Amino acid sequence: MGKRQVTVAAVQMQCTNHPQENLKKAEKMVRQAAAAGAQIILLSELFEREYFCQQRRYDFYSYAKPVEENEAVCWGQKLAKELKVVLPISFYEKEVNNLYNSVACIDADGELLGVYRKTHIPDDHYYQEKFYFTPGDTGFRVFDTRYGKIGVGICWDQWFPETARCMALEGAELLFYPTAIGSEPILECDSMPHWRRCMQGHAAMNLMPVIAANRIGKEEVKPCAENGGQESSLIFYGSSFITDETGELLQTASRDQEEILTETFDLDELAAKRLEWGLFRDRRPKCYGKITE
Repeated sequence: MGKRQVTVAAVQMQCTNHPQENLKKAEKMVRQAAAAGAQIILLSELFEREYFCQQRRYDFYSYAKPVEENEAVCWGQKLAKELKVVLPISFYEKEVNNLYNSVACIDADGELLGVYRKTHIPDDHYYQEKFYFTPGDTGFRVFDTRYGKIGVGICWDQWFPETARCMALEGAELLFYPTAIGSEPILECDSMPHWRRCMQGHAAMNLMPVIAANRIGKEEVKPCAENGGQESSLIFYGSSFITDETGELLQTASRDQEEILTETFDLDELAAKRLEWGLFRDRRPKCYGKITE
């Protein structure tokens, strides 16, 4: 039997408020990842610009575009086709009167395989996403790419074990999480270790590698009439990582440097391990009704 080996990459970068700069940098780093052998390459959440959800501004609604018009998605389709790589692209999506935090999964021939819309929408100090996003209506999705079946959750989705389990039950072989998370200025805690351990648990419970890509850098909000005079800042803590199927950290990035992480997996070997452990065999869904009551 031939091995189904796939090399994945997580790209950690700093974002500015200039989309063209961010796309140019993202392209450079995607090309570097592809040159290193990566076939599925993950960029961070909403990498086209700074994390605009730190403040509430009605004029920022104009950032949302239909999937076929979003510049990052169109860029990703061209680049994926040229490099023969899979690119899950995070973007701000508009569909008629609803706005979503979405991922467009682009296959290695540039084909748009579909869109996943973020299910869990946070609302916290300076992570004010409910102002911008409608909860997703796609359900959890798995995309059958040239290099394997991948599940993609978006940032706050990563805190919910149900997200990972649903994607695993739908046939995912690898779990990807683009994210934008950093300092907790009101809670005054370092959430990074907790954030990372949650996803390590998703890997361990589903016997499935997890790939997470976060941004870095300090992003500041200056007072203006459009944001009601808000002044604030967030320091995004990077720490992107790749785990194995037991949750063991294989690759980890720093908190403050732009980096590319890569790792190679044998999907057939991983599938065999999921059968050997029997975790999916021994599930008892009829006992889990309390979860959805």
